[in-house]
Amino acid sequence: MCKKNIFFLLLLFFLLVRNVSGADAIIGGETVYVVKKGDTLERIGAKFGVNWKNVARKNNIDLKKFLRIGQKLKINNRKIVPLVLKEGIVINIPDRMLYFFKKGKPEMVFPVGLGMPSWNGMTRWRTPVGKFKVTQKAKNPTWYVPESIQQKMKMQGDEIKIAVPPGKENPLGRYAVKTTFHGILIHETIYPASVYQFRSHGCIRVLPEHMENFFERIKINAQGEIIYRPVKVAVSEKGRVFLEAHKDVYERIGDLRTEAKKMIKEKKLLHKVNWQKVEKVVNEKSGVAEDVSL
Repeated sequence: MCKKNIFFLLLLFFLLVRNVSGADAIIGGETVYVVKKGDTLERIGAKFGVNWKNVARKNNIDLKKFLRIGQKLKINNRKIVPLVLKEGIVINIPDRMLYFFKKGKPEMVFPVGLGMPSWNGMTRWRTPVGKFKVTQKAKNPTWYVPESIQQKMKMQGDEIKIAVPPGKENPLGRYAVKTTFHGILIHETIYPASVYQFRSHGCIRVLPEHMENFFERIKINAQGEIIYRPVKVAVSEKGRVFLEAHKDVYERIGDLRTEAKKMIKEKKLLHKVNWQKVEKVVNEKSGVAEDVSL
């Protein structure tokens, strides 16, 4: 993909940028996307970091029909950015987004694919939470298949692979970033529809157009943190309260209504929100930051 298109995709996340009180920021907003050859709803959702089903509903799309080249789609990708680090990488599992900070500001923001919640009753492939560092960068990496994935291949009757050399069949793509989390890489994916989904074995999957740029910018020993926040709250510079809610996919939080109320209370915003709007956002779990002000 050309640099002009990469810049355009990154810019979309910084439309309507707002300064906010507290630590977080609000980015993104309403935009129109023109369907291109090869596009599917899943791929468009992955590209913008939105639920493709919401895109279908918003644009009254008949799921039995193919998208038309040139078709215009309304997309809302407004997000609340969690400013956890002033420098480095922040990945929020429920919203499936990677935020790369420089000097306290998000320099890059893009969707990622993360670990599946469960498989055959096992939760071993959930993406871990915690702090980490970047330890290595590899271009055209070889994928050394973990034993757990070899066991899965055997159970499914697939060919058992020990190592996959660089090339079009390598799930790590062209770029891989190793972290201090054992076995957890941030890497390009050859499965674009898996981005903004929970389908990996714990690794962080990135679209090619985003990974190439990220790989160039990230440095060895860069700090990072993976967090788990299905509910986020922020206040715009105009004093409007925004709430963003996602499914508690790893079942770590419990009642999201209670979590939303707790966060609103912590920010001393109880008297500034419309609780019917709060209830609607929590029920829908659309992943879009919505105005819940009185």
